[in-house]
Amino acid sequence: MSAMEQIRAKAKAANRHIVLAEGTEERTVQAAARIVERGIARVTLVGPAEEVRAKAAQFGVSLEGVAIVDPATDPRTEGYALALYELRKAKGMTPEEARKLVTENTLYFGTMMLKMGDADGMVAGAINSTGNVLRPALQIIKTAPGISVVSSCFIMESPRTEYGQDGLFIFGDCAVIPNPTADELAAIAVASAQTGKALLDMDPKVAMLSFSTKGSAKHDLVTKVQQATEKVRALAPELSVDGELQADAALVESVGRLKSPGSTVAGHANVLIFPDLQAGNIGYKLVQRLGGAMAIGPIIQGLAKPVNDLSRGCSIEDIVDVTAVTAARSI
Repeated sequence: MSAMEQIRAKAKAANRHIVLAEGTEERTVQAAARIVERGIARVTLVGPAEEVRAKAAQFGVSLEGVAIVDPATDPRTEGYALALYELRKAKGMTPEEARKLVTENTLYFGTMMLKMGDADGMVAGAINSTGNVLRPALQIIKTAPGISVVSSCFIMESPRTEYGQDGLFIFGDCAVIPNPTADELAAIAVASAQTGKALLDMDPKVAMLSFSTKGSAKHDLVTKVQQATEKVRALAPELSVDGELQADAALVESVGRLKSPGSTVAGHANVLIFPDLQAGNIGYKLVQRLGGAMAIGPIIQGLAKPVNDLSRGCSIEDIVDVTAVTAARSI
């Protein structure tokens, strides 16, 4: 069973309620019908009801089983606005601003559905930037207990099944934090391990990657990874983690034995934590394009409830898959 098949099966079993906040966007409307038809999740489209239905009719899509919520007329809007004001008044938000955001910005309405327990997860980004999608999530949902930052990871499924967990890996962070501190790097590692457990039933073996293995090089960049490794051990003592490790020491058993003897991670790593965004982004794309791996993501992690971002170039099936990830992550 492929990684995506595992995730879809988890999503179906969970029967979660996912908000698609860009309810009038044509790919999103078509994806909603497929999600419900395949039993991946219960779905709500957020937007003016007449526009949503018109878009469905334009593409010959049946929205049977898909809920439509119009913030302008929904009876929960006033309550959401009041709750948003209470959450943000210390930051200077007025009741009028809160009402305007909830009524006119479907991302804020969808995030309030999540906050108030009226949904289990949210997906957006087909027509909004990552910043626009994450802003209300950071303001309203905030980070999970014990996690200080929001980051991202990719599921990488390599044809080289002798590596990782039968070819499966988590790569983090590849999309959000450009130059993480040691504390942020540790939080990325813990969150990435949790994502591997939740989505793939992974037994995480976390490698904190560097251009050095166990002090073979001296540099401030190496020191940061060493410090982050110790912070991971303090944050999650039950987690198998080792660092700093070069990529070959993390992946190849014979090299791992040589460079980090006695390590339970070296040579067996399935969660790879890159020292910065440049390394992570370059790394996943090289493995995808040159190594023939499937890349699933970015998966946003660290939030108290799951919100996932789409590429603005996403396909209908991409939206279906990200919804499945979001539903499975909410378990």
